[in-house]
Amino acid sequence: MWMTSLRMTGSPDLYEHDNREPEQSINFVTAHDGFTLNDLVSYDEKHNEANGEDNRDGSNDNRSWNSGVEGPTDEPVIEALRNRQVKNFFSLLLAALGAPMLQMGDEVRRTQRGNNNAYCQDNEVSWFDWSLVEKHAGVFPFVKHLIKMRIDSARNRNADDSLRDILARAAVTLHGTNLSHPDEGFTSHSLAIARNSPDGKDRAYIIANAYWEPLEFELPPLNGEAKGGWLLWIDTSQESPNDIHPWSEAPPVTGTTYTVGARSVVVLGHLRTDG
Repeated sequence: MWMTSLRMTGSPDLYEHDNREPEQSINFVTAHDGFTLNDLVSYDEKHNEANGEDNRDGSNDNRSWNSGVEGPTDEPVIEALRNRQVKNFFSLLLAALGAPMLQMGDEVRRTQRGNNNAYCQDNEVSWFDWSLVEKHAGVFPFVKHLIKMRIDSARNRNADDSLRDILARAAVTLHGTNLSHPDEGFTSHSLAIARNSPDGKDRAYIIANAYWEPLEFELPPLNGEAKGGWLLWIDTSQESPNDIHPWSEAPPVTGTTYTVGARSVVVLGHLRTDG
């Protein structure tokens, strides 16, 4: 999870030197070479038989998980998990510093039927299926809202800011289920990151629970620096449209802990008064 924290904060181990801008760090989960995001959560293995090379082409190292069933399924539990995993990836990608790169169609769970080398497929395998906009109507608006939240958060950022400048203002701290105690082990399934937005106007608490059971996370105290308390921006364990909230409608979070559902991402936020 330590490496994840670096990638979530613009990869300062690679780009903080020489006052380089945060956009030097390009963040992505999927690209044109490899699985689509839908296939990343739907297939354990590549299925490139249609390419005519006996499935020998394309990478065998896909870092994917089929969520319990290989390929398409009508099982509601599996489909709900896949939707949640797609939203998890998008939430972390759009919350990370650096420039996000999104693959066309991932926002509607476009599939290449497990083909991770579809350059030679000028057909339904590689085309955009517009019916997916309606079929996955819970994912599409979620991604649009994430993009708007990111744009709004960075709107007042100084264009000349370097990654070093932003990180100095971000005041990043790492946590686990307990405050100030991140699990840095190789088998870690949890991470929480507290940081200010690029424009310094608000503070976010980004929680990732990759465990297969819910986990309870301690929340950082606000210490009088906030206008109000923590607000719930994102909780991918919730059904659409309650999985993401605009700032003006974000419900308050009470208590000193928050239970994050299995394999879910939560983002809390609050306005700062000291910045």
